Amino acid sequence: MRVFSAANRFGVFALSVALLAGCASNDTTSNEDRYAGVAERELYDSARDALDANHFSTAIERLEALDTRYPFGEHAEQAQLELVYAYYENDNWEEARAAASRFIRLHPDHPQVDYAYYLRGLSAWQAGRFSLERLRLIDISKRDLGATRDAYGDFRELIQRYPQSEYAPDAQQRIVYLRELLARHELHVADYYLRRGAYLAAVERGRWVIENYPEANATHDALATMVEGYQGLEMDDRANEVLAVLRENAPNHEQLDGNRFSPKHLD
Repeated sequence: MRVFSAANRFGVFALSVALLAGCASNDTTSNEDRYAGVAERELYDSARDALDANHFSTAIERLEALDTRYPFGEHAEQAQLELVYAYYENDNWEEARAAASRFIRLHPDHPQVDYAYYLRGLSAWQAGRFSLERLRLIDISKRDLGATRDAYGDFRELIQRYPQSEYAPDAQQRIVYLRELLARHELHVADYYLRRGAYLAAVERGRWVIENYPEANATHDALATMVEGYQGLEMDDRANEVLAVLRENAPNHEQLDGNRFSPKHLD
């Protein structure tokens, strides 16, 4: 997944010796002082060594120093992109998103800017995951999905801007999953409103799902939510209009029995 430019290495041994000497003399030396006098190429090669060895914390330290000391250097753009990757691999997802956004803002025409969009989406995707999700012990669609919405937006933007990107197919697959997740989340809220008798709010949630996630399977349940909400509001004409759409598009919906609609929460 990592994308790097080719670079010849030199001076890494000298840099390593300097770093060891610095650490031995003063463990509290700041990064700025630790890398004082280190040439840009040496610092970049050392950061690449750390990345190749999967020592992401060390790579982050060196890439941040490179970005600070040589913001307009020969390796500045590549270092900024690799810093996004290092943050991501180190589970620093907020930092990865911020670094990706910065790279996109500073280098909108960079040949690898689609990778920055992709990493930004992946970082939000990871931030929105829960450790129990894979064990299916909880339904994450019932949780606060702020980061998941960010991921959905990031992947959509990647596909819209760079439909031919090598990362677009994976982003599209993730969008399908996220779309269902976000739609189900809205319906959980709508169901809460139905149980509380807030029928107008439930109708609005159902309509929102249909308007914003029209390709989601959850749209059928959104129609059923709207039917029940209108029934609760005693707006029978509107309820029948939506019910006709539900029958046409999902005749086997669990709340339908022929022409009869069975609400979940209305008596």
